[in-house]
Amino acid sequence: MYKSISYFSGLNALRFFAASLVVVHHAETIRIKNGLTHLKGMSFFENGGTAVTFFFVLSGFLITYLLLKEKTITHAVSIKHFYIKRMLRIWPLYFLLFIIGTLIMPVLFNVLHINYVFPYTFLQSWYLFVFFLPGLATFYYGTYILDPLWSIGVEELFYLIWAPLFKFIKRKILLVLFGIIALKVVLLLLVSFEIINNSLFAYLISTFQFEAMAMGGLGAYFIFYRKKSLNNLFIYKIPFQILFYGFLAVYLLFRNHIDFLCWNFFFQLPVVPQLLLDSLFIYLIIGVSLIDRNMLKFKNKYLSYLGEISYGIYMYHMLVIFSLILFMKDFLLKTNILLGGALFYILLFSGVIVISAISKTWYENKFLALKEKLNDKKK
Repeated sequence: MYKSISYFSGLNALRFFAASLVVVHHAETIRIKNGLTHLKGMSFFENGGTAVTFFFVLSGFLITYLLLKEKTITHAVSIKHFYIKRMLRIWPLYFLLFIIGTLIMPVLFNVLHINYVFPYTFLQSWYLFVFFLPGLATFYYGTYILDPLWSIGVEELFYLIWAPLFKFIKRKILLVLFGIIALKVVLLLLVSFEIINNSLFAYLISTFQFEAMAMGGLGAYFIFYRKKSLNNLFIYKIPFQILFYGFLAVYLLFRNHIDFLCWNFFFQLPVVPQLLLDSLFIYLIIGVSLIDRNMLKFKNKYLSYLGEISYGIYMYHMLVIFSLILFMKDFLLKTNILLGGALFYILLFSGVIVISAISKTWYENKFLALKEKLNDKKK
């Protein structure tokens, strides 16, 4: 019943919302570092990590569904085509940002006599980015505008293993999905209880959220082999939607300000909160895209377009924040708190949306056109 879906409606809007949470999270973090008035401490403005986890779940969901669909139609998985398509979608912007951050900006700052100490150089970090371990640049050298690239590295390494698994594992992909989740749970417990006490290992375990992608894969597996309408599932009845979406909204908006014994205990557990959020994200993804009577409807052409450029929003936003702080810091320090904050965010979102739209139209689409040609050849 759900084996021939070509487009999951509403997910572009979710991409944009998630990217926006990352933007405001980093904006407030950088504002406080520069002595500006900020909203750090309010839960809504500290959801960057949660939003990235959503991206991981969504990625696992979509990629697993596409691979299941390909394997059903062609009885095989083309690893070559899979890798090329991922490269054409991700690499152009990923490596462009790396070049901007490590080569162009140092030269530009030197020419403009801007006093700024870059945390790492091209020669120090190139191999980390080439081998998709950009998070280690932050771990070893400190934060910088290239920090968001860590999640792209995680996704690329996940893609590297995912297609071969689908090709060579015939009927045990469900077991693999549960195995990835179980392994991550064990590793998190080992770190949480300090059985393994190594800062680098702990960082890598928290960074490589393959369990979130596997949870997304479970969602894809479930709907792909579902023979009855999802609309009949009792968990998508309106009372359950109110319960699950309400819980997710409370978490995003108020979690730092809830002082309740059960809540505090639950969210201090080492593994359960992550798995709960992953499950809620799968519930949200399926609900928005496939449930007819879903409470949340995001079929809007403007939100859809913003979702289409959300990769650019995610990749360019640190550059825009950095530029605004660099050139407007003195002005913002002297401006009324409300006026300064409103002006900052208007300029931030306007700038990042415009840059992302230009990038999508004149740069990324050139590579996406090649991706479409590859899809046409496979048909």
